[in-house]
Formats: sequence, C-alpha cells, structure tokens
Amino acid sequence: MRINFDFADLEAFLVLCETGSFVAAARHLGHSQSTLTRRIRSLEEELGTPLFERTTRSVRPTLAAKRFRARAQTMLDDARESLREMQDETARFRHQTATIVTVAAVPSSIPRLLIPAAGLFSTVAGSARLRILDLLANEVAEAVLAGEADFGLSSLTTQEPGLHFEPLLEDRIVLAVPRQHPFADKGPVQWRDLSGQRLILPMQGSGNRALIDRVMARHRISLHWSYEVQRTATSLEMVRSGLGIAPLPLSAVPLTGGEDYALCDLAGPEVTRGFWQVTRLKARLSPDAQKLHDLIAAGAQGR
Repeated sequence: MRINFDFADLEAFLVLCETGSFVAAARHLGHSQSTLTRRIRSLEEELGTPLFERTTRSVRPTLAAKRFRARAQTMLDDARESLREMQDETARFRHQTATIVTVAAVPSSIPRLLIPAAGLFSTVAGSARLRILDLLANEVAEAVLAGEADFGLSSLTTQEPGLHFEPLLEDRIVLAVPRQHPFADKGPVQWRDLSGQRLILPMQGSGNRALIDRVMARHRISLHWSYEVQRTATSLEMVRSGLGIAPLPLSAVPLTGGEDYALCDLAGPEVTRGFWQVTRLKARLSPDAQKLHDLIAAGAQGR
C-alpha cells in the first residue's frame, strides 16, 4: 500500500486538533492558512473521511479524527525518536572514526607552544581529536620512537638514530620567587646568590635538571635543594605558597595569574635551552597530525 501523506501532514492535523483554529494552527506551524488547508485536505483524501467540521468561528474534530488522533501522535513520536536515534548513532560513528592525533610533550612546552596551536587545530581539523601525553624529556623520545605518539615536543635531543629533531625556539631559565621575597625587587639574580635559599629544583632525570646541573658544574656552582619536584607546575604552586624559590623555564610560566609571585632574570651564567619537535625518521605524519605539527612550528616562529 502506498502512503500519500507525510509527517508534516500529521503534525498539521495534531496542531489543528489542539488549537481548534486554522489561524492559530497556521501561526504555530509557521504556515499560511492555505498551506495548512492543503495538508488537512490531503490527509482527509488519503484516509477517505472528513477529519474536521468547519464553522465560521472554529473547527471541531470528527469522530474519525478523534479515533485517528492517538495513532497519529504515536506515529509522529516514533518518527521523532527514530530520527534522534539515527542522529545519535551518526554522531557516535563520527566520534569513533575521527582521527586521533597524539602528541608527547614535556610539561614546559604545553602552555606556550601546544595550547595555542591546539586552539587553532580545532578550527582546521574538523572532527579530529587531540590526545596529549604529559611526559619527561626522555619519555617523549621513547613514546615517539615506539609509535605511541605521532610526534613530540621535547627540551632535549638524543642520539637515537630513528628520530629527527627539528628546532622550534630557544627558552631561558628564570627564577620564580614569592611576591614579598627580597629578590622580587632586584635586577638579575646571580646563581651564586641562591646559596642559603630554600630551593625548589626539578627532579633528577628531567631535562631541566640535567641542563641546570650541567651548566652549574661547568661554572663550579653548587646548588642545594630543599624540595625536588617532577612537574614545573608543582614548583610554581610551591613558590606561590611561600615555600621557596624555583629556577624554571620561562615558557612554562602561565601568561596570566602571577599576582602572588615574581619572575627574576638569572645571570652568571644565563641558562638557555631549546625546544624541538620530535618525529620518527622516514615516517609520514597523518594529514591531521601534520596540520598540528605545522601550527606549532608557525607559532614558535612568531615568538
């Protein structure tokens, strides 16, 4: 059997039953009265029976309309539910099949390099999703080499033959101190002046600690720590709490929210380090991973 009416006809019928007025029903549906009349007439012709008794002031549903009303509502509700289920299924499928770009990154690279690029990435990569592995420098190289990450952001290079390191920018180590600390109002602080201070240093094995230890050894400067932490963000929170002072990468300091700490330049010597993008040799990035890679590189060039 061929059905010659559609769901819009059913909706028009139900609204007219509810309002009892062609004027009100047409206004509710956003139709002209002539369009509404055609829909009702089409439904009446298909069912083979009048559905409304028309008077000068109102319309009243016939007995056939009253019997049909519940079925029409069920058909329309079922159609809407089916549509919602199909839309949900489509959304789930898109989510499941969307590209996932995985980036392994040292924590200090995330605020200034990865987060700005991630904001742009969401506008150019469609439904692609981004997974961030927050790792130490040596772990970044391992994750990229093992294929656990598409590419990485590291503060150290290695001699691993299967990896390629592309320089991004140069960063420097600064000193974070509580706002009321005497160093907060000084000019550049000498590394030797840190003697006797409650120092918060990066954990042994981290890229930042290796860099600081190497430069201090070269200049015969000894640093004695009171606290040793793995994450730069932890160091900064401890400074905010007044527990000590912390040498940390400038790139790791948030652009906002520094009301309760101050940053001082460190000199004698100045300690700098680089950031590199790490990729596997002879491995081509997916189109979406390449987009993010290029956005990070472009952002670094603009700094």
